[in-house]
Amino acid sequence: MFKKLFGSSEPKEEKILPWIHLTSMIQLDEIAEKSKTKTQLIFKHSTRCGISRMVLNQFADQYQLENNADLYYLDLLNNRDVSNEVASKFQVIHQSPQLLILNNGVVVAHDSHGAINELDLVKYI
Repeated sequence: MFKKLFGSSEPKEEKILPWIHLTSMIQLDEIAEKSKTKTQLIFKHSTRCGISRMVLNQFADQYQLENNADLYYLDLLNNRDVSNEVASKFQVIHQSPQLLILNNGVVVAHDSHGAINELDLVKYI
């Protein structure tokens, strides 16, 4: 009865995603080029924000495209210059958390906060 009410006391196994850490502006040109043959995703995350952490965890739980897209993780606090360049280069207003989907060198979709997990990623593959 208690398991039904409070859940299992066993810890939930954390899903590990194939993150590529986005730490330099040079990578942005590479991402744009690679997006011409394979969908590229950029997840912008603020490590000090509880909402950003919650959305990131939900995203990880739902993510199912391991081999169909490259998945970049951008720590906004440690790479603010890269984050600013993402906004400029891809013409997307900065938000956090934020997910950008790139195909053919341009952002084809993006969203932020809870709406990230409502994006139908399969539609862009």
